[in-house]
Amino acid sequence: MTLHREGKTILLTAIVIVLAINALVAYFLPEQVYVREAVVVITAIFYLLLVQFFRVPKRVTNINPKDIIAPADGKVVVIEEAVETEYFKDKRRQVSIFMSPINVHINFNPISGIVSYFKYHPGKYLVAWHPKSSTENERTTYVVKHENGTEVLFRQIAGALAKRICWYAKEGDAVIQGTEFGFIKFGSRIDIYLPLDAEICVKLDDKPVGGETVIARLAQ
Repeated sequence: MTLHREGKTILLTAIVIVLAINALVAYFLPEQVYVREAVVVITAIFYLLLVQFFRVPKRVTNINPKDIIAPADGKVVVIEEAVETEYFKDKRRQVSIFMSPINVHINFNPISGIVSYFKYHPGKYLVAWHPKSSTENERTTYVVKHENGTEVLFRQIAGALAKRICWYAKEGDAVIQGTEFGFIKFGSRIDIYLPLDAEICVKLDDKPVGGETVIARLAQ
């Protein structure tokens, strides 16, 4: 199993803490066999959950210039027409994917193109499905300009548990569909804003696979 670079410090710190807890329990409760075994099981489960969170899955992206690929694993929680107020300042088709703590939290570029806009916004840590999380939580906004001139906006949004958003691109960078553009730690959401004539290929409660599932298709 390959582990993501964003998790290496956390995993190293966690294993030290897990070993320390078990050592202390064994030292202070040497005769409490059941307690010691319970602590071993609980701390092992905790550590395995961390490991699976930071795993790097194998994904195969079928690159297609008209397709919009899911930028993350998770659950589709919003499909609606909405006004995007930061960059486009007009109506767009919004698709939002919620990532629970058990999902892989790598973020994948949904299209190939040039990053025409990027901005980081500090903010709150409301639960990721809260309606105001898109405008009040810590977040980043990416806009990628497609080869045909169409721009697609996607926004990383921190959740109640997510305390750090990582991003790997800046304005002017060329990005390739299906490659990593960021990582959000411990529960979050991604909003995608598409042209009104884009064909939506998912429905509410679908569980797309980041880097593979086609969530929409451009009209041109």
